[in-house]
Amino acid sequence: MKILIAPDKFKGSLSAREVAENIAAGLRDVLPGAKIDMVPMADGGEGTAEVIGDTLDGDWVNCPAHDPLGREIDARYVWIEHRKFAVMEMSEAAGMRRLSAGERDPLRANTFGVGEMLIAAARRGADQIIIGLGGSATNDGGFGMARALGFRFFEQDKKEGQELRGAVSELTKLARIDRARNLSLPKIVAAVDVRNPLLGRNGATQIFAPQKGASEEKIEVLERALARLADIVAKDLKVDYRDEPGAGAAGGLGFGLMSFCGARIRPGFDVVAEAVKLEAKMKDVDVIITGEGSLDAQTLQGKTPAGVARLARKLGKRVFAIVGRASEDRQVQEIFDGVYELTRPSMSEQENMARAAEFLRKKARELAKKLSRR
Repeated sequence: MKILIAPDKFKGSLSAREVAENIAAGLRDVLPGAKIDMVPMADGGEGTAEVIGDTLDGDWVNCPAHDPLGREIDARYVWIEHRKFAVMEMSEAAGMRRLSAGERDPLRANTFGVGEMLIAAARRGADQIIIGLGGSATNDGGFGMARALGFRFFEQDKKEGQELRGAVSELTKLARIDRARNLSLPKIVAAVDVRNPLLGRNGATQIFAPQKGASEEKIEVLERALARLADIVAKDLKVDYRDEPGAGAAGGLGFGLMSFCGARIRPGFDVVAEAVKLEAKMKDVDVIITGEGSLDAQTLQGKTPAGVARLARKLGKRVFAIVGRASEDRQVQEIFDGVYELTRPSMSEQENMARAAEFLRKKARELAKKLSRR
């Protein structure tokens, strides 16, 4: 029996490779003769650079940058020398992981450090940059990133207008954008795992800002700020991407990358699947196993398990999911031949996460017993 294991990470617990290794260990306990191939996956969120870098033999390189609150940090991205190709994640500079719980405030947090990372890769000679847009602490529409690239923002149309360099709320006064001078960037692909537009009920602010520490009052200000940014971008830069799927990713950074960098937005799963040649590796196997920390309605919006299931169905392969927890959403459950859930209700979330590797091996053994009976 030939089995392909292609999971995403279990956020806060195990990397995608660790998930795959533990599933493989459980399978081998029951199916010692099985041929098992592991292809760790990602979908544009955290882990994307690691997965692509491991596949394409990349190296991690460091660059100076600033975190969401302007503190100096060492950021890193993957450099693939033989392709002159950089793979980075916006969360490295502007992610939630850079802030403590008490520091989360999307009115203050900005993406300036993301711009610094793009410049570093361009100066290194990159012909292409892939940037994953998951895990952001920001909701600035790329305002900070654009300032790092040399764009200037003013509160009056007149030349003597005050330049805006601070909180996202300042964008409500935005009247003019001056283009960056001598900006030279390579082709940029923004890998996203959501399809939200910039504004409105399903936009960046309404859907994601509460998770980043925004109160109802701040949400209203942030929405007005991004609406004003979109209006002035349309006026001065002659582009309008506010309604594009993925524009709302990473607090509107998708919009910013398209508007200020000419970036192309693509589903993160597709970007990673192409890089690791996932479909080709599926063709010669009998069973495919995927997974992630949480299987729910969001899974269908571009997350790894749904992407793996879609390719498996295309090729007529059986596909199973081993996940941390699963909703009872019928539409989600039906895309798999079986779903195995790790979470034990009698345990705390912390204990479930701490024992995830153990539970993965156990569920993999259960699945292997089912497969051995066929």
